[in-house]
Amino acid sequence: MKNRFSWWRSLITIGCIALIISFVVPLLDRLIQIYQAIAATTSPILGGFVVLLVIGLLAGLGFLVWRYLRLFQAEPSKPRPLPEVPTDKIEAAQDSLEALERQVERIQDEVRRRSLSEQTEQLKNNFIRQELRVVVFGVGSAGKTSLVNGLLDLADRDLDRRREDRRGETGATMGTTQLGKFYAPVRFANLDVPVQITDCPGILEASALGSDREREARQIATEADLIVFVVDDDLRRSEYEVLKALTEIGKRTILAFNKIDRLTPSDRDIIHTSLRSRVLDFIPPEDIVAIAANPTAITLDSGAVVTPKPKIQPLLSRLLDILSYEGDELVADNVLLRSQRLTEETREALAQQQQQEAEKVVEKFQWLVVGVVFATPLPVVDLLATAAINAQMVVEIGRVYGCEINMDRGKELANSLTRTLVSLGIVKGVVQIITTLISVTVVGLVLKATVQSVTAAYLTRIAGKSFIEYFSRDRDWGDGGIAEVVQRQFQLNRRDEFLKAFVREAVSRVMVLMKQS
Repeated sequence: MKNRFSWWRSLITIGCIALIISFVVPLLDRLIQIYQAIAATTSPILGGFVVLLVIGLLAGLGFLVWRYLRLFQAEPSKPRPLPEVPTDKIEAAQDSLEALERQVERIQDEVRRRSLSEQTEQLKNNFIRQELRVVVFGVGSAGKTSLVNGLLDLADRDLDRRREDRRGETGATMGTTQLGKFYAPVRFANLDVPVQITDCPGILEASALGSDREREARQIATEADLIVFVVDDDLRRSEYEVLKALTEIGKRTILAFNKIDRLTPSDRDIIHTSLRSRVLDFIPPEDIVAIAANPTAITLDSGAVVTPKPKIQPLLSRLLDILSYEGDELVADNVLLRSQRLTEETREALAQQQQQEAEKVVEKFQWLVVGVVFATPLPVVDLLATAAINAQMVVEIGRVYGCEINMDRGKELANSLTRTLVSLGIVKGVVQIITTLISVTVVGLVLKATVQSVTAAYLTRIAGKSFIEYFSRDRDWGDGGIAEVVQRQFQLNRRDEFLKAFVREAVSRVMVLMKQS
């Protein structure tokens, strides 16, 4: 395979050389003809000069084309070494936590940094915790609490602990469990680690209080290693959406079909088959288990009332199988999921921090331009005179976003954006807007110098905001290019109230300069 690639590479190289020769040879032949014609009619020196001039013009044209295209390309970045892919979920979770810690340390807001640091530390503790977390989840009164009680009864618990101390209330009303109930870790036979079982509040209850309980239930579920989703009939659409959403975020889920004792065998089979069919894409058939957590009492022919034993052993067996063989990975999945969410929050905080720092840079330079232009009035359309200031602004904004660019590149970017402002007619429009506002609100000032100063400051602001967008996108103007970004920033910064406040501030700075001069 490697030899085949080398052969093709050699063939392509030979083809490129042949193409270049086919272009260069006729060009050289033509230049020789030009030289001979001029040398024969005038002098060899003039012929040589003309040939050199043609070669120089062609080289210069090629350089200008390359330079023009380079201005509108994203700033080339240094190639970064590809990170090694973790070999398993546990290693991936550890890497994610380490990266999260490094990001949190960069946050300058002490309150926010402390909060994120505490959450990160909690995640680290979760990673080394000694128990697995099972959350029983589902609609109100689907039999969640009865199932929890049944699982706790089957656990090997402290014999001195009274049974009533750990049983949840059961009933027929919606939402018996109003708050998430966390039970002390219990041990099951053939499982090395203890299991903490949590009974979630019911979901999909039609009340404001029910909505609060549902939010709590979903939050608890996101922190689970394994979810047991309890239903007592075929899935309603609302239940299906919640169940699918939990699996889509990476939550390992068992679907418990409860209260089968209340159904005929044929109805039970129909519903069980329907459940398997509807969730086949995200829950395997073996994870859909039929149970009877709290069977209904039966009255015998003799008149005696008998309560059958709960039928939850199939569910417990499947649950223990998953925890035994996948326990470490479930914990790693849980930590990885939560660390990713925390990482997104941290990145958002860092992005806001960078935005604030970059806006301070823009504000500094927009007022600096006021003084420069007022001291040395220039035609406003010719903004290239302020390129040195704008170039430094570009460099500093880039530094905020971790992009180290030199002054030459800063000047190129500043000049290209200035030309865009002119070509889009924004400069002319801003001059008219600023002139109108100043002539209405200001009396007795040197109008021309003031208009130039305020206009330059405003255009510097638009340029700075455009560069913030450019660097925040990792030095990319986006699909619409530089013109679309500039147009958008112009529209965002031309709101009437903002523009009036900006002009007042700029004019006040001009007045200070006039008093000082």
